[in-house]
Amino acid sequence: MIRVVMLGTSASVPSVSRNLSSMGVRYEGEVYLFDCGEGTQRQMMKYKLSYAKTKAIFITHLHADHYLGIAGLCHTLHMIGRKDILTVYGPRGTVRRMEGLGCNYEFLRVEEVGEGVVYKGEGFSVRAFPVEHGRNALGYVLEEDERRNFEKEKCDRFGIKGVMFRELERKGEVEVEGRAVKIEEVTKPKKGKKIVYSGDTRACRRVEEEAKGADLLIHEGTFGEDRREEADEREHSTVADAAELARRAGAKRLIITHISNRYGKVDELLKEARKAFDKAEIAKDGMEIMLK
Repeated sequence: MIRVVMLGTSASVPSVSRNLSSMGVRYEGEVYLFDCGEGTQRQMMKYKLSYAKTKAIFITHLHADHYLGIAGLCHTLHMIGRKDILTVYGPRGTVRRMEGLGCNYEFLRVEEVGEGVVYKGEGFSVRAFPVEHGRNALGYVLEEDERRNFEKEKCDRFGIKGVMFRELERKGEVEVEGRAVKIEEVTKPKKGKKIVYSGDTRACRRVEEEAKGADLLIHEGTFGEDRREEADEREHSTVADAAELARRAGAKRLIITHISNRYGKVDELLKEARKAFDKAEIAKDGMEIMLK
């Protein structure tokens, strides 16, 4: 099961109800952050996502509202005696920014990344792709590896039982009455879950391509249609842009985040989004999504 927590959903500056950008993913007991705006560690405490179990941080771009929280988080980890490596992945220039924040802890590693797979975990991977928001801005895809489900009828036919299942999973085949049975003969493939995080970007074809068939798309929607010109000038998306992209991509669910503080209430924004995609939701701090 994958637990996704929207830790910060505001654009540029915080408000009393929205913290700066961050999304947390809990997978197999470890925590992965996508962006880490100022105050993220407190949000993790508030919404019960263990900061001590943070394994990696993926930064989309080097605007301050997306990375300033790393300094405070690292200081806290240092104070509790962190020894395990914590790696920050980000676009070109990330190393220099971390140095500027005084992030010189022994447990911290910083890697500048471009397009492609940037992290391989136990049962999943994270890959980066370019988006359209100034220079060197990235989006990320977290995708589970393909799994195989045992088919009872086939297992019964081949006499698979007990510890044989574990051996099949470990070795890919098992001997039954003198015959080698391969895992492909008694299972069917099951596609893993796919989460796409756009970071800041105008709605662009690359995000749409990466989001095809996504179980969850988290896309920025800084403005409503009342500020279309500003969205275009600043290379941001409107909520309608995000919704239309999700519809074209065939995403199963859309969470729109990075909401401008100009919008105290989001009812109208939600209406605009759902005109294009009825599974659109406006993010709020503390929102949880469980993917099984």
